[in-house]
Amino acid sequence: MGRFKNAIAVVTGAGSGIGEQTAIQLANEGAKVILVGRTRSKLERVVDAINSSAAEPAATVFQADVTKEEEMEQLGKLIKQEYGDLHVVVNNAGSSGKSSILDMDADEWDRIQETNVKSVFLVSKVLGPVMIEASENAGQTDPAANRAIVNVASLSGHKAGAKIPHYSSSKAAVINFTKALALEFAPHGIRVNSVSPGFAETPLTAEGLKNKRFEEAIQRNTALSRVGKPEEIARVITFAASQEASYMTGSDLLVDGGWLIK
Repeated sequence: MGRFKNAIAVVTGAGSGIGEQTAIQLANEGAKVILVGRTRSKLERVVDAINSSAAEPAATVFQADVTKEEEMEQLGKLIKQEYGDLHVVVNNAGSSGKSSILDMDADEWDRIQETNVKSVFLVSKVLGPVMIEASENAGQTDPAANRAIVNVASLSGHKAGAKIPHYSSSKAAVINFTKALALEFAPHGIRVNSVSPGFAETPLTAEGLKNKRFEEAIQRNTALSRVGKPEEIARVITFAASQEASYMTGSDLLVDGGWLIK
């Protein structure tokens, strides 16, 4: 479709699951995508898959920990030096775990908050100015200009889950941070939205889905009676990042198969 022709995009947590599928879809629609994550081998696998079917290299790896400000600053410098522009940022990196409030130690709480919330803050803080500068240089009078940040939240940010208080609270924070960021970046022509996936086949849910009873419980409690696929979530993320969503900012798109209405 070419919705992202000549666009520069960053996807964090791009080595598997929703991040992988989002990077692939952005590249397939014309973007040059920078895949960010801690495990180089996972990122290189996705980059090789993208570039093997592209006429010219469409994806590259940037190995980094998104919870480290200095590493995100290095990413920002690279983008300015190598590309001179930035159109789309997808904050997808995330982590989870299971523990009750009374059993959880502070380190476990901090780990989830850092990966799921601090990373979104740091990436936005560092790459936001890169987008703003590029926008100002290009002249934001062009209504076709498209610059967007999409933060991946979760169904759990809307509905608390058993033994995931750290995860649920972190994703609720992402949803509200998205709204605050949307207000701050709107004068610069940058839209900010979040997408809240329900249960989908990702590394975070893989262990649970091995349990047949767990999968059946998801099916019973989901209006569409099935688990989602990463590519289904990625399609909504790419929509939110595209010009098709040009009048949408500060919104959260719930993609849960009808879990909350069941």
